[in-house]
Amino acid sequence: MTGRNPARFLAPLALVAVVVALFVVIGSSPNDDKGKSTGSRSQSSGQSSGTKGTKSKKQRKSPRRYTVKTGDTPSSIAEKTGVPLDDILRLNPDLDPQTLSPGQRIKLRQ
Repeated sequence: MTGRNPARFLAPLALVAVVVALFVVIGSSPNDDKGKSTGSRSQSSGQSSGTKGTKSKKQRKSPRRYTVKTGDTPSSIAEKTGVPLDDILRLNPDLDPQTLSPGQRIKLRQ
C-alpha cells in the first residue's frame, strides 16, 4: 500500500466532478432558453391580439374532434388541446381509457 500512486484515487474523483459539472451545464441551459422564449411569446401574442380582434377569436377555438395517437390518454389529450378532461368525458360517454386506439376520433366540443 505504501507504493500506490495518489493519481489512482484522484482520477475517479475527477471523473465524478466532470460528470456533475456536465449535468449542471446541460440542465441549466434549456431552462434559461425557455424563460426567454416564453416571455417573448407572451409579449408578441399580446401585441397581435390587440391588432387582430376577429381573427384571434377564431384561432382560440379548439378543434371539434381529435384523432387519437399512439400513447394518448384522455388526460394527455386534454392537456394538448386545452379542453377540460371533464368535458371530454362528458362528450364521449363510451370512451374507455384502456381501449383507446390510434386513429380513433373523439369529440372535444359540440
